[in-house]
Amino acid sequence: MIRRVLKWGLLLGMAAAVVVLVILLHDLPEPRTPVNGGTVTILDRAGKELAIYGGPGSRAVPIERLPQHVLDAVIATEDRRFYSHFGIDPLGIVRAAFINLSSGRVVQGGSTLTQQLAKNLYLGPQQTLKRKLQEAVLAIGLESRFSKDEILELYLNRVYFGAGTYGIEAAAERYFAKSATDLTLREAALIAGLLKAPSRYDPTRNPQGAAARMRIVVNNMVDAGLLDAARAKAVLAAPAIPVGRPRGTGIRYATDRARDEVRELIGVPDGDVTVHTTIDRRMQDAASGALTESLRRNGQRLRVEQGAVVVLSTDGAIRALVGGRDYGQSQFNRAVLARRQPGSAFKPFLYLAALEAGFDPDDTVLDEPIEIDGWRPANFRDVYLGRITLTEALVRSVNAGTVWLGREVGWDRAIEMARRLGINEDLPDNPSIVLGTSEVTPLAMAGAFAPLANGGRAVVPHLITRIDDGSGDPIWQRRGDGLGAALSARVVGEMNRMMQAVITRGSGRKAGIDRPAGGKTGTSQDNRDAWFVGYSADLVGAVWVGNDNDSPTRNVFGSGLPAEIWRSTMLSAHRGLPAKPLPAAPERGFLSFGDDRTKPAERESDGGGLWGRLERLFEAGARRQRQEGPASEDFKFESP
Repeated sequence: MIRRVLKWGLLLGMAAAVVVLVILLHDLPEPRTPVNGGTVTILDRAGKELAIYGGPGSRAVPIERLPQHVLDAVIATEDRRFYSHFGIDPLGIVRAAFINLSSGRVVQGGSTLTQQLAKNLYLGPQQTLKRKLQEAVLAIGLESRFSKDEILELYLNRVYFGAGTYGIEAAAERYFAKSATDLTLREAALIAGLLKAPSRYDPTRNPQGAAARMRIVVNNMVDAGLLDAARAKAVLAAPAIPVGRPRGTGIRYATDRARDEVRELIGVPDGDVTVHTTIDRRMQDAASGALTESLRRNGQRLRVEQGAVVVLSTDGAIRALVGGRDYGQSQFNRAVLARRQPGSAFKPFLYLAALEAGFDPDDTVLDEPIEIDGWRPANFRDVYLGRITLTEALVRSVNAGTVWLGREVGWDRAIEMARRLGINEDLPDNPSIVLGTSEVTPLAMAGAFAPLANGGRAVVPHLITRIDDGSGDPIWQRRGDGLGAALSARVVGEMNRMMQAVITRGSGRKAGIDRPAGGKTGTSQDNRDAWFVGYSADLVGAVWVGNDNDSPTRNVFGSGLPAEIWRSTMLSAHRGLPAKPLPAAPERGFLSFGDDRTKPAERESDGGGLWGRLERLFEAGARRQRQEGPASEDFKFESP
């Protein structure tokens, strides 16, 4: 009876083992020699290197070139018996299990460096029992094919060190702006400490946590007999080494975007590529510096945490792209991805549609309380100006008068104008659209204002001009020069006259620079978003500030921080460029009132023909004498 039980037990055990083995090996990846990924080198418009990106193994450093303390720091902390086990470490597994049981939680893992390499090379991040068993099988396979030094070299050149960096070389450049071959003991210990939790111990975000983790690594080296106590004491007592932040943190927003566009244009490169961009490093640094400094000085006081800046040439080439105040803290690119309400910065699209429909800058709108289907837009502080010119309505950024104009022109015309100039976001066909209640990105707004700077040609904002392969031969090249004519010279010139007035005597006064420029402020409901979008004859810029969680700021208007950031950026960006006038409307003789404009029928009742226009001109002149004067800070209007 006992023999029969033992026999059947043995058979069932063998059958279970076979089943487990079949399940385990069913989708076990085929071990293969790792292939290093290609690099993506990003250049500025002058051909100078901005950044180099690479996948795991793309910037491999031979192990013999690395300082011994780099190897010791990693081994002492991650796998102390690396040179004695066969791919898995039974003693390490038992030790980790005991520590975890004693603490009541998972404190320590039992994976060897070889197992971690196997997971990175052949498996995903899943933590199932099946994956752990497969990881062990693959680790034993790696140990049979490669020497210990080869495994360690593969590991160091492929493991993730946080902040988008794979491999020891990329990590050394990211955190200390040097090659891994030059890392000091203290730097090596700090980088080795990242392996446990790269995000948590990122020294650019958590310097205290990174320093504490570094001390643990140094003590581990002493315990493992890889570092004497006296030298360890000297290292830990040394003054803190400044962690090398990315050189010009704002540049990473631009280079990240370029890297993403490479994938969109040619897919994932299977070799080295060089990317030629339109970025001007001087303008990029100016934009990043202006945003960072302004938020440093004013952010806490005004409860505004984030911002974005875009600078374009008049043909749509991106000269600067800053997606946030600090890339080290947040890599989300608000310049390209954040859709926010532009407020009054959207109004120029309606005024352009009005000019195209036949209105004149000196024609009048009625700025008084108005109701449309139960909706009552209000002016800032409920101040209304009555009958005023289109120019004054834009300069003073009145809401009621703008909605009155929108009813005359048609909301659909404002939407069509915005789309024609490059706004592709969803634009609902309702009255509030003319006050900027839709959501747009800073990049889209900058592109849509470019036709006013270049004489009427719609543009496609673009960052990459050419992509070369490893041999320097082009594999992709930008072709085309935009979307073609979108506005007539007359409409552009008349609008520029109005937009210049916004800066010279309206809500955009703080954006004034040392040359002709036009622009528009914008503020959304409860001051959640504040904008300034403006341009000269050479450059277009858009600035947004606000909070990622959409919380209100403390009374931040487009006429404040955004206008100041825009001015600071543009003063630096224009350095060395001669001042030029904005595109103007073609000159017309005094009696040359006939043109191709067709006003809505409702406007004809105001008086048509030569005498009607003369009457409006005299009325506008008298009205300006009564109304013009410097706009006070209290007398500005922003859309609700």
